[in-house]
Order: sequence, then structure tokens, then C-alpha cells
Amino acid sequence: MPDATRTHYQAELTELEVRSLGGLDLVSETLSRTLEAIRHSDVELAEMVIADDDRIDGRYLEVHQSILNLLATQAPVATDLRLIAALLHVMKSVERMGDQCVNIAKVIPLTGHEPPRDEEMMRDIVTMGHQVKSLVSQCKQGFADRDVELSRDLVRQDDVVDNLNRQCFARAIAIGDDIEMREWGITMMLVARALERIGDNAVDIGEQTAFVVTGLFREFEDASHPGPAVG
Repeated sequence: MPDATRTHYQAELTELEVRSLGGLDLVSETLSRTLEAIRHSDVELAEMVIADDDRIDGRYLEVHQSILNLLATQAPVATDLRLIAALLHVMKSVERMGDQCVNIAKVIPLTGHEPPRDEEMMRDIVTMGHQVKSLVSQCKQGFADRDVELSRDLVRQDDVVDNLNRQCFARAIAIGDDIEMREWGITMMLVARALERIGDNAVDIGEQTAFVVTGLFREFEDASHPGPAVG
């Protein structure tokens, strides 16, 4: 490959990574608006979250097509091919994160403008949301820096999200006999579940960081054998 062509190719690859990781910034922005809509039962803001998902979907399609073009024209090999494969996974996780924000936004109107609410459960939901936002930021940093240890730490951070999810479930069960309060609690369980999935997607991106660095794909945590994966 001539030097000039190689330079252009490397610039393209670098830009692809920048655009991919930039998708996580879009997720973080969307997540902030989603949490605000939850806290204030803001139906109008929820509708904006739904409409704005086109930006994340557009980024996914743009990067995906650019990767296909690069594969067709440059035939990358070795470590470059590993990075490209990882970026495809990153963008799929980004797209899924955006979808989870949309899922949350779609249930907000079901609670009404001034729903009854359990403040303890709401605090857990908000805390969960902030923790998930931190995970999104950390998985981006880990990938950008090729920091496997920072990426592995996502599992520990995600445990906080999982525990809060379980607390929300327990609180929804114990919330009382009032029908409207129970309906609100069930809706918040759906919110908690969606936030938990965003945390899982962040861990997935961390696993891709380890793949880029080591050339081996291993789940950080095996769902059938809880605890950090060995090796």
C-alpha cells in the first residue's frame, strides 16, 4: 500500500473510531434528558427523546456504511481488522442504548402529568440513571485509551446498577394497595429494567476494548457462572 494511501486509510480509521465513540456522547445527552423526563413526569420532554433517537440511529447507519466501504476498498488485516470488528459492536451497543432511552420515554406518558409516586423508589431510579451515565462515560474512556483494567472495572460499577434494579423491583412489590400507585410502580420497574440494560451495553463495549488489546474475546462475567471471568 503506497504511503499516501496508507496515511489516508489510517486517517479514515481514526475518524471512524472518533465517530463511533461520539455516539456514546449522544447517548449520554439523551440519557440526561430521559432522566429529567422521569423526574418531572415531563411528557413533552419524553416526546423529544423519542424524536431525537433519529440522531443516534443516523450515527449508527453512517458509521456502519463507512466501515463497509473501508472493508471493500482497503481490505484491512490484523489489528486494524480487529478494531473495525470492535467498532461494529460498539455502534450496535450505542444503537441499543438509544433504543432503551426511547423505551423509557414511551412509558412516561402512561403515568400522567402528576402521578402518585414513591419517593424512595424514585430516588433509586435517579441514582441508577446517574450510575448508568457514569458507565457510558467510563466505557468510552476505556476504549479510547485501550485501558483494559478501566474496562474491567465496568463490571463492578454495573453491580451497583443491578443492585438498584433489584431494590426497585422489591419496592414495587411492597408499594401498597392503591391501584394508581401500583401502576406507577410497575411502570418504574420497566424504567429500571431499561436502565439496567444500558449498563449491560456499557460492559459489552468494555469487553470489546479487551478484544482490541488482546485479540481474544472473553466475557468479563459469565451469566451462568457469576463472578469475573478467568483468564
